[in-house]
Amino acid sequence: MSHLPDDSVCVLGIGNVLWADEGFGVRCVEALQQRYEFAPHVSLIDGGTQGLYLIQHVQQARRLLIFDAIDYSLAPGTLKLVENDDVPRFMGAKKMSLHQTGFQEVLLLAQLTQRYPEELLLIGCQPEELEDYGGSLRPSVKQAMEDALALGVDALRRWGARPRFRRQPLSGADAVTFRQLDLGRYEGERPSETLACRLGDERFMPQLEDH
Repeated sequence: MSHLPDDSVCVLGIGNVLWADEGFGVRCVEALQQRYEFAPHVSLIDGGTQGLYLIQHVQQARRLLIFDAIDYSLAPGTLKLVENDDVPRFMGAKKMSLHQTGFQEVLLLAQLTQRYPEELLLIGCQPEELEDYGGSLRPSVKQAMEDALALGVDALRRWGARPRFRRQPLSGADAVTFRQLDLGRYEGERPSETLACRLGDERFMPQLEDH
């Protein structure tokens, strides 16, 4: 691990914002960047559903903070913190989507290459709704996001990330997430259900039901 800076910290939000509560992790990173500034050795990453493409970020981090929607079979909006060696197991225990399979493999690959963070913290939230294409976070999950951010900031402070409230508004060029998918714009510009199918491509739905 000597190739890594002693204080390198990565904050990673993973998930798909297009499927309602699946976007929890990305929304957390988006909000963190909009509200806080951090020390130069801290990187915030919108991991989306990139899977193995995230390996470089994991390998370069001494400390890794992950935000994600995880199905723990708990009440919607329930947060659960998982640390260190338990993180890979939880990422693959009950997969909601392909991105979780991919990220579990990222962690295992980082272990095999012996370029693995010394500290990991997963802040996971139990989703309420996933089958809503173009939908946003449900109220229970959006409320839990505030608690998740507080927990994340506390961890980052312990790790020497030096979080402080942002003094200047974040410019579009510096945003880690696509500004077109910014939470406020995403929710405010969503087309009505009559204009956009929310369960998938409606042209194929009858065929799926026949089977």
